[in-house]
Amino acid sequence: MDRIITTRCLSATDFAVPPTERYFEDYEPGAVYEYGTVTLCEQDLIDFALRYDPQSIHTDPVAAAAGPFSGIIASGMHTTAVCMRLYVDHYLSWVASMASPGLEELRWPAPVRPGDTLRLRTAIDAVRVSRSDPVRGLVTTTAEAFTEDDVLVMSFRAVNFLRRREASD
Repeated sequence: MDRIITTRCLSATDFAVPPTERYFEDYEPGAVYEYGTVTLCEQDLIDFALRYDPQSIHTDPVAAAAGPFSGIIASGMHTTAVCMRLYVDHYLSWVASMASPGLEELRWPAPVRPGDTLRLRTAIDAVRVSRSDPVRGLVTTTAEAFTEDDVLVMSFRAVNFLRRREASD
């Protein structure tokens, strides 16, 4: 699987195995990792919003300057998409990920502005073998995105289904 990864692990530690060899058993409750960084320019914010969230606070610098945020801000969906890229590139298994039933508690407590540099922190909250299918397990993760100034700009909880190594042998 060819992937271009331009971001990196920012934690002192990372998983013991790379995403190409990572299975359910490699996710340890309590482990925390940080990945990044991605810097967003004004044109990035505008381009995404013009295509997916064309509100003036995201697309029109003049209107946005007079708006509630005193300037262009990223769409929350753009912030989520950027962080999902970090999540997929670094945190999820590339060989054992089996999808997700969804995100919970998705929040954008502060806006992302042009020039902000984001990093993603993941914390493994819980792991358990599936009751209905022992070939897979469920990993519950809290993800948080921060700017370079340590401002929390996004958070969510995710549940991911991952194939078990023991069941794949």
